[in-house]
Amino acid sequence: MSSFLHIFEKALNSSNNMHTISFSLASLFLFLFFLYKRLFTNPSKIQNLPPSPPKLPIIGHLHQLGTHPHRSFRSLSERYGELMLMYLGNRPTVIVSSARVVKEIMKTNDLVFSNRPKFSIYDKLMYNSRDVATAPYGEYWRQMKSICVLQLLSNRRVRTFKGIREEETALLMEKIQQNIASVINLSEMLMVLTNDVVCRVAFGRKYSENQVNGVDFKEVLKEFVQLFGKLSVGDFIPWLAWVNRFNGLDARLERCAKKFDLILEDILTQHSARTRNYIGSDSSENEEAKDFVDVLLEIQKENSASFPLGRDSIKALILDTFAAGTDTVYTVLEWAMTELLRKPVVMKILQEEVRGIAGDKELISEDDLEEMKYLKAVIKETLRLHIPTPLLVPRESTQDTKIDGYDIPANTLVFVNAWAVQRDPAIWEGPEEFQPERFLTSAIDFKGTNFELIPFGGGRRICPGISLAIANIELVLANLMHRFNWTLPAGIEGDTLDMSESIGVTIHRKTPLLAVATPHIYH
Repeated sequence: MSSFLHIFEKALNSSNNMHTISFSLASLFLFLFFLYKRLFTNPSKIQNLPPSPPKLPIIGHLHQLGTHPHRSFRSLSERYGELMLMYLGNRPTVIVSSARVVKEIMKTNDLVFSNRPKFSIYDKLMYNSRDVATAPYGEYWRQMKSICVLQLLSNRRVRTFKGIREEETALLMEKIQQNIASVINLSEMLMVLTNDVVCRVAFGRKYSENQVNGVDFKEVLKEFVQLFGKLSVGDFIPWLAWVNRFNGLDARLERCAKKFDLILEDILTQHSARTRNYIGSDSSENEEAKDFVDVLLEIQKENSASFPLGRDSIKALILDTFAAGTDTVYTVLEWAMTELLRKPVVMKILQEEVRGIAGDKELISEDDLEEMKYLKAVIKETLRLHIPTPLLVPRESTQDTKIDGYDIPANTLVFVNAWAVQRDPAIWEGPEEFQPERFLTSAIDFKGTNFELIPFGGGRRICPGISLAIANIELVLANLMHRFNWTLPAGIEGDTLDMSESIGVTIHRKTPLLAVATPHIYH
């Protein structure tokens, strides 16, 4: 740089040589420009990034999330595109809002986008992300998913719990019968039902009315679901992580994690002796008597997994069962009944199908469900219009890649706005309307191959509990339609029913669903 200053000084002292001054100024400018480029930019990093809204310093686009991010993201995507870049604090984040781009993420580049981001809430609630849903992509995750798919959630295993589902559904019908012609809180009843089914499947007993080690099971489960959907500022602006100590989030997470651990420790201790009795026994009676905890403890005892299955891993898998099996299933049932109460014509069609197949049977069994095509269409349409987790579980890219012609750097957070995809007018006719008939002549399914309908995700990270969830939903909804006629309380009409959504990772109704049941008269 001293040589450039020397030339510049000589030029200034030579008033007769204006060309030298111009040349020196230009040379100094070019030198400083290239020095800046060398020090502060890397030409190899210049990228064709997706379009992005204007952002604020430090917080980026966090202020634009709103109370319902799936709705905020759709509004922004309508302006900036179906693949949109946002910055949540200092975390680059892409929002995907079309089936075409979802296919690139979940199929074409599935391996690149199979990782999960490291979030402090996941670590604190899920035993350092040792579960299947939030574990980072790798050998540990593959082994844990294999256990879930083969040992816990296979079609064969789901069938072994058929009796539990039918017994608990029968109890729900009795509760409704006891409150016939009265206004009932259907949301509460459905939540208790799904909780009881999952408890019996996972633990072998119900905990809805019990305390374990002095802890109220229902209350800690409710707190767990609420916390799982919280935003931790420190995950997006690391130097502000201390905020969680002052806003109470850290304390709530620690209390909830400790309470759930006390419950799970008690359950595992009770099951240990019973598991020893099962080892070496192949009888079908013993096999059907085993719940999820029995199976996991047996795998641990026999070392039948290809890696050591630790106690914390077992607890994390159990928590996965509740996160996916309780809140989401009850949410689907709640929204299905909401839409049917708003659309009496649709409800009548479904009731005619269900009652035509069941005849004068008091209760529908799972064997009756296969022929109920309209029932399955109603459930698909509910999952389309009211997906329980609108943004699915976030993903993270593991390497630089291209999506839809844009550069996506490694370690980019990815939110798939499944809610927006499933209401895309380019795909669905009347996307905001509840029309089950659309699925009677359509081959579109929710098992991960049709990216227009992805309530359970897709690719490697698809939810492994689809069979268990659908089995619970179909049986309950069919029996509700078979046993009773349903109306809204007096003074409430379908078009005036409050359809507001709750806030959180799972979107259920903001207000409980109230309804009136009257018995169906068999002819």
